[in-house]
This record gives sequence, C-alpha cells and structure tokens, in this order.
Amino acid sequence: MSGQPGSFRLPVDSLDMLGATAGLGDQIEAALAGARPAIREAAYDNVVVFGMGGSAVAGAVAAALGAASSPVPILPLGGYRAPSFLSPTTLAFAVSFSGETEETLAAAGEAAARGAELVAITEGGSLAELAAASGGEVLTIPPGIPQPRAALGAMTARLLLALEEAGLLDGARHQLELAAAQLSRRLPVLAAGGGPAGEIARRIGRTIPLAHGGAGLGEVAARRFKTQVNENAKAPAFAGSEPEVCHNELCGFGQSGDVTRQLLTLVSLRLEDDDGQTQRRFGLFAELAGEALSDHVEMTGEGEGPLARFFDLVAIGDFVSLHLAAAEGVDPGPVPVLAEVKERLSSR
Repeated sequence: MSGQPGSFRLPVDSLDMLGATAGLGDQIEAALAGARPAIREAAYDNVVVFGMGGSAVAGAVAAALGAASSPVPILPLGGYRAPSFLSPTTLAFAVSFSGETEETLAAAGEAAARGAELVAITEGGSLAELAAASGGEVLTIPPGIPQPRAALGAMTARLLLALEEAGLLDGARHQLELAAAQLSRRLPVLAAGGGPAGEIARRIGRTIPLAHGGAGLGEVAARRFKTQVNENAKAPAFAGSEPEVCHNELCGFGQSGDVTRQLLTLVSLRLEDDDGQTQRRFGLFAELAGEALSDHVEMTGEGEGPLARFFDLVAIGDFVSLHLAAAEGVDPGPVPVLAEVKERLSSR
C-alpha cells in the first residue's frame, strides 16, 4: 500500500477516513491495473459528465485536462436536468458513488432517453441498473471506500481511462501513472504527520480558509480544498479562481471597516502550469487584500505532468482538512446534516 497511515492519528475517526485518504494513490494504481473499459471509439460530438458533491470532481478534472487536448468539448454538469443538445452522438458519463444520487439519476435518465451513450461510474444501485438497461457500460468503484469524497482517485482514474479508450483523451494512462508515482512519494510523508499539511492547518487555525487556484486544474484543486474542509473538518471554507477573483472578489476587501478583517486565511494553490499573468495575480491579490487577511499560505503542487501536480495539491489539502478536524476533536467521516437534507427531500 502506497499510503499507509504512520504516526499521525485522529482522536475520532469512526469511518477510517485517515486510511481512506492515505489510499488515494492505491485507488489510481488499482484502476490502472484493472481491465480496460469497454468504451467504443465513435464520432462523438461532445461529452458530458453528470455528478454532484464528491462525485463531481472527476468530471471537472476531465474537463480541465480535455480543454487542452480533447477534440470535442467535455462538460461537467450538476443538477437534475440534462442540456437540450444531448443526442446519439453524445457520450454521457454519470458519476455517483452510491448510485442513488437523485440529481444524477434524473439527468442520466434524460440523457438515455435522448439516445446518448450512457456510462455509469458507481458502486452499483439504481444508476448501474439504468445504464445497463440503456445498453451502456458500468464502471464499478471498488467496495470498502467509506465516503464519496474518499473515492476521488477511483472515480477520476476510471473516467479518464474511459475517455482515452474512446479516443478523446490521449495520454490519460501515462498521466495517471505519473500521478500515482507522485502520490507514492507524497502520501507516506503526509500520513506519518510530515510534510506541509500540519503547518498549513496550524496557520489556518480557527480562521476561515479562502482557497484560490488558477483556472483549470488549479480551480478544481481549490474547490476540492474547500469541500474537504467543509466535510472533514465540519468548518466553513470558500473557494475562487484566478484570474476571475481579481475582477470582483478583491473589491470586497476594500472597506476600512471590513467585517471579514482577520477572519480569513488566503490559501493559494499554485501549479507551474498556471500562465505567467495568473501567477502574478496570486501575489497581487494577497498584497492588495493586505491586513484584512489573517494570513496568506501558499501550496505548490509537485510532480511530473499536470495531473500529478493536481493530485499532489489534493493530497496536501486533504490532509490539511484532517489536521483541522484533529485539532477540534471532530470525526471527519460522518456528515449527518447532509443525510438529514436527503431524508427531508425524500419525504416530500
């Protein structure tokens, strides 16, 4: 196992989120070692990826990678509705960890009704049944992963490999191999309590992290950082992307009596793939927000290739959220308020 937990421990961890987080690289390696997805090459006009919450990140990664290399647009989508342009020349992926996400089921059902080729990425459930009934492929997530957000490696690797098989994302396997290699170096250090995660968590403390990443994979990493703090540490966090935040969000720090003063820690998630002007904007935002910020922390993704650097940022950020949970004695696994939302919606 590439990321077995070492000396770092959580005071409460009922679902073994530490072990699941440390197994991110193993999930990618398992997908690489598995059977090739039976996705046919065809004259697709577009690709859509339906998903919500932790299951939506895979689609965002595919879209960011595909923007530079895919011959057709790859569009990540959330919500209940499928767009009107779907047709038999659409390759539609539906990603749901449980197979029971109601938004994804509704959108996937519409896609199948319009003749799109449907591929489910799931543990099973109703989504697997829907895909099979429509003649589509089911790519199964391995059992034993405790929460959707802990299955990022499994879901993303299966999606990217399927896109490569369809002739729409050349080099995906190689990029995943490089990502697995980087995680094999990074995760053991993080799991043992080393690396930057603990120090970043200490600097954030009880402030609210504001995560910024560059457009593309950096933006996806920033959103992942935010949601991991939300779900693992049960704490508020927000995310934005450069250069967009320099066109609006920065203005919010202009009041001398800013009500957010000293409540926010800016977390800049940096990738060497960010263009030069975007890299300059990270520093300018921190400088111009100035004393309104409690602190400014920088994280830099390392590794060979953009996907490796993205997953390196994800690994660090995931462990930051676990350190924040540990500092407050929070159990990172269960998310009872989200279960309550689903229960209330189902009782309508």
